[in-house]
Amino acid sequence: MENYEKVEKLRERANVSYEEAKEALEQNNWDILDAMIALEKSGKAAGPKQTSYSTQDMPKYEGVIDDGAEPESTHDFGDTLRKFGCWCARMIKKGCSNYFTITKNGKEVLAIPVLVLILAFIIAFWFVLILMVVGLFFDLRYHFRGPDMKAVDLNKAMDNAAETARQMKEEFRNAEDKESR
Repeated sequence: MENYEKVEKLRERANVSYEEAKEALEQNNWDILDAMIALEKSGKAAGPKQTSYSTQDMPKYEGVIDDGAEPESTHDFGDTLRKFGCWCARMIKKGCSNYFTITKNGKEVLAIPVLVLILAFIIAFWFVLILMVVGLFFDLRYHFRGPDMKAVDLNKAMDNAAETARQMKEEFRNAEDKESR
C-alpha cells in the first residue's frame, strides 16, 4: 500500500483532515494502527465505543423465575390457535398417508385412508362397528398400514379379533354338527 493510500484510509477512519492524517503517519513510521492510536490520544479522532457484557447484576424481568425454571407462558390466543391448526394439519396428513385395509383370503378387498375410517366412526359409529364385527365372521381381516403404523400394535389386536371370530364360528359349526347327528 502506498503512503497516499495509507493517508486516505486513515483520514476516512479517523475522520480527520489530510494534513492531520499525513502528519500522524509520518510520526509513526507510516504505521496506520499506531497513527490511529496517536490521533485518539491527542483527541483528534474518536476512539471505539466501549461495550461490555456481563451476567452479573442482571435486571429482574417479569415472568423470570430465579430458580432456573421456565418463565411463565406469554402465548396469546392466536398462538394457541395457530399451534392447534398445525396439529390438525399434521393429523390430517397422517390420516391420509396411512391406510385401513380389509382383506379376505389374503387378497386386499379395500384400502381406505385412516381419516375416512375415523370420519365413518364419527358419523355412524354403531353401524360401522356392527359391519366390522359381522365382517369378521365372513373371514374378513382388518389391518393398518402406512409410514406411521410401524410402532402401533393395532394389527395384533385385529388379528386376535379375527382369530377369536374364527374360533367362535368353528365352535358354532361343531355344536350344530353334534345336534344334527
